[in-house]
Order: sequence, then C-alpha cells, then structure tokens
Amino acid sequence: MLSLLGRIGRYATEQIAGMGRMFSFLMSAIFLAFRRPAKIYLIIHHIKTIGVESLSVVALSGFFTGMVMGFQGYYSLRKFNAESWLGSATALGLLRELGPVLSAFMVTGRTGSAMAAELGTMRATEQIDALDSMAINPVKYLVSPRVIASLLAMPLLTAIFDVIGIFGSYVVGVSLLGVSSGSFFAGMENSIVFHDVYSGFVKSLSFGLIITWICCYKGFYAPPMATGVSQATTESVVLSFVLILVWDYFLTSIML
Repeated sequence: MLSLLGRIGRYATEQIAGMGRMFSFLMSAIFLAFRRPAKIYLIIHHIKTIGVESLSVVALSGFFTGMVMGFQGYYSLRKFNAESWLGSATALGLLRELGPVLSAFMVTGRTGSAMAAELGTMRATEQIDALDSMAINPVKYLVSPRVIASLLAMPLLTAIFDVIGIFGSYVVGVSLLGVSSGSFFAGMENSIVFHDVYSGFVKSLSFGLIITWICCYKGFYAPPMATGVSQATTESVVLSFVLILVWDYFLTSIML
C-alpha cells in the first residue's frame, strides 16, 4: 500500500513540476519577446509559415464547414418554420465557436506539428546547444518570434475562416435550398453583436498562444534522438487539441 501511494505521489509531483516548467517556459518566451534587439525578420518569416502557408487549408475547411452548417441548420430550422434564421445560426456558430476552434485545429495540424518537429530536430542535432555556446538565447531566437507571429496570424486566419464559412452556408442555403437571400443577411444583421465578434477574437488569440507554447515546448525539450522527435510531435498535437477544447469551454462559460 505504501509503495502504491509512493508511486502515485511521485507521478503527481512529476506532473506538477512539468506544469511549472511549461509555465516558466511561456513566461520567459513572452518576456524575451520585448527585449532588444527585436527579431523583425524572424517574426515576418513565421507569420508566413503560420499564416500564409496555412491559408489554403483554413479556407478549404471553412468553406465545407459552412456548407455542412447550412445543410444541418436548414433541416433543423425547417421543423420550426424558421428557415429565415439560417444566416443568424450559421454566423453565431462560426463567430463564437467553430471558427476559432477549427482554425486552431487546422493550424495545429499544419504548422504546430512542424514547429515541434523542427525544434526537436534542432535539439537532436545539438543546434540549440550551439546557440547557447555562442551566447545566443535560444528561447528568444527560436520561440519568441513564433509566439508573436501566432498572435498576429491566428485572428486573421479565424476571420478568413468565418467569412468563407458564412459564404459556404450562403451557397447551400440560398443557392441550393431556396432560402431568401434578404432574410439570410437580415438574420445576421439582427442577431450578431460586437460581443460575438469580440469573443471569437479573444479565443483565436489565446488558441494561437496555446499552439505555439505547447508545440515549441515539446520540441524544445524533446529527447535528443530520432524517436524523440516523433514523440514530441505527437504529444504536441494531442496536447494542443485537448487544451484548446478545455480552454474554449472556460472562455465560453466566462464570456457568455
């Protein structure tokens, strides 16, 4: 019995210590982002990799998500003779929930895994140790620009996802199912308020920070071996998905 309790205690202690290391890593990355010299060219490069290179998959997933919401929303609202509210239902669902969450999922799968694999490879090939030996802070050089870039890129990607998703719902609802175009947009105009847009913006910012934080941490401290890179990549994607959903619940419960 004492041995079992000891193992449970050691496991709990290790998990709490790991959470502390992750939080310390995030704080150091944010603090170093405001220290000179600013790595503007690195920030621009990572905006390209996080934002521009993820644009196609975000746009495609947004369009088909909107189309699915158009179909499901229409057949659900038709039971109550409320097809005219299709635009409102789609816009609210995308702006408040699906837009930020699905955009974050796409960026995690497209770019977050690449971050973890890249930093894990740099750890395995001792490039991070080489930066240390040259008196270059590896967190400031490798992590801080990615954090800033994700905070800039994620809200823009989410906005694109929302717009294309609403267009996909419009194509299905108006062009295929015969919903009035005027009622589609009138419902959005009457139902959407600034708080809905603001809540989606806050979620996209926080999700961008979570993705960069988790993926960079897992890659930065990956075991220096070939299997360590794959392990860090898998753990970063899975943990990012879980934390995005958990944090989305807390933000939704707070911002209602």
